Amino acid sequence: MKKLGFILLLGVVGLLSSCKSDKPDPLVGKWLLSSESVEDNPDYFIFTKDDSGQKFSESGLYAESINGTWQYEEGIINLNYVEPNSYNVDSIEISNQSNGNSTTAFYSDSKHVASEIEGAVIAETTSKEIKVISLTENALVLKESGNRKDFTREVKVEQGMTFTSVIRGIVGMAFLLALTFLFSSNKKKIDWGLVIKGTILQVVIAFLVLKVPFVEQGFNWLSGLFVDVISFTDSGVDFLFGQMGVGVVQAPLITFAVKVLPTIIFFSALMSMFYYLGIVQKVVYVFAWIMKKFMRMSGAESLAAAGNVFLGQTESPLLVKPYLLGMTKSEMMCLMTGGMATIAGGVLAAYVFFLGGDDPVEQAFFAKHLLTASIISAPAAVVAAKILVPETEEISKEITVTKEKIGTNLLEAIANGTSDGLKLAVNVGAMLLVFIALMAMGNGILGWVGEVTDLNQMIAASTPYKDGLSFQFILGYVGAPIVWMLGVDSVDMVLVGELLGQKTILNEFIAYPRLGELKASGELTEKSVIISTYMLCGFANFASIGIQIGGIGSLVPSRKGLLSQLGMKALLGGTIASLMTAAIVGMMY
Repeated sequence: MKKLGFILLLGVVGLLSSCKSDKPDPLVGKWLLSSESVEDNPDYFIFTKDDSGQKFSESGLYAESINGTWQYEEGIINLNYVEPNSYNVDSIEISNQSNGNSTTAFYSDSKHVASEIEGAVIAETTSKEIKVISLTENALVLKESGNRKDFTREVKVEQGMTFTSVIRGIVGMAFLLALTFLFSSNKKKIDWGLVIKGTILQVVIAFLVLKVPFVEQGFNWLSGLFVDVISFTDSGVDFLFGQMGVGVVQAPLITFAVKVLPTIIFFSALMSMFYYLGIVQKVVYVFAWIMKKFMRMSGAESLAAAGNVFLGQTESPLLVKPYLLGMTKSEMMCLMTGGMATIAGGVLAAYVFFLGGDDPVEQAFFAKHLLTASIISAPAAVVAAKILVPETEEISKEITVTKEKIGTNLLEAIANGTSDGLKLAVNVGAMLLVFIALMAMGNGILGWVGEVTDLNQMIAASTPYKDGLSFQFILGYVGAPIVWMLGVDSVDMVLVGELLGQKTILNEFIAYPRLGELKASGELTEKSVIISTYMLCGFANFASIGIQIGGIGSLVPSRKGLLSQLGMKALLGGTIASLMTAAIVGMMY
């Protein structure tokens, strides 16, 4: 135990020594237009700077916010962005080149607005220079088109891994572990060696992916491959919907129905095919062997924890079906918590679309983080489960992956996967419809209460929720203290707290689209978006309790009573595991 404590201490020292000692760029942060400069005070700038480049978001000068890149040198801020405008093209210029290729330029009122390059229409980038009159830690004065504008810093955004971010993350981790300990069923039997090893494993994986260049490049390649694979769905979508002109329809329902749901169906069929071919089992076996050797887990729970990284909470138990009847209470808890804390391959593709939209670069960026989140959450789920329900019985170290197939041949396996994906896609669509409608009904009732009590005016005047009392407002302020400990910037903690509440009480299919909206509008800093991506990456919600009891219970009916008994603790464990993962990433990003 002393050796493990020493190893953990060395890890903390290593993290602190890796922190950036230099101060971030003085311009980086969120700047709000001072109220004394203009009455309605709508404008803000957000400047970020990290490994992916220097990006900015501006709101208030246009009907929509603009996003682009920035450079600051010798008192001048240079902004480059694409204007969110619609143009009526009145002339086209085609230039033929000596190699036989041609380029097409589009003009509106003699202004060059777009070009066609290799079959894709690319909007022209707008450049703008803004003079900086003065810049201090908390004040920014700009001069644009002869007008002076005074901004104040709302919050100082920390960039990269700093001493403060590491200490804050350690405090958050300590709080989550203490909360888990509080709900433990047998505090004296907790295997603290396993807890420390599991925590170290999470930190090591996160550090490798986010801070070690060759590992990060490997995950970038893997995420790019993932995006390429799910893009093949477009061929099937074009065949079914191409004649409907769906590409020009902007309705959220159409976009969701023809872009997100088909990826769930395709990826479900693909995973079923890989399972039949034995590829999934081999990858899972390697992960399970590593976890068993490092954390000294039983063979069954090692397989279950590893399987949850790639399969859903009802598919993963198939890997350990022969063990289910004889699993100890602690092993069953580990299986259920892992299912709550990780995600299935099919929905991973949907989350990529929610956050990355149609941009392949953005899709690859978030695919990397979602894959990392699911991997890190596996040991995090084990840590939470083993504190909540410690092992008190004899366990078997044997690892044997079931030979059971999902079909009698490859075609049947693909067909079964397609059917399962269709059921999941329909279920996701139905859940969204019902939960959004219920939330709207609840907001209607709360809005009436706020109107009668004058709460709406008070809330609109002093919070980000301009519609007054609402479901989102309540969730935001309840979750705000928790997400602050994860490393979320103070200015964003209410909105991120809202996301945590939506994910837990409703589900992640409500929370991720909302995160996508906040990201697109520039209302969250990039760090808060990344932490939220990890925090939401799991199935820990109340509906999943019923899903697990029904799914796992169908494989071993005699243990439905135990599954029901462990349901709430598995939800708590899965939530804490995702929060631990987010806290670790918050230290480093």
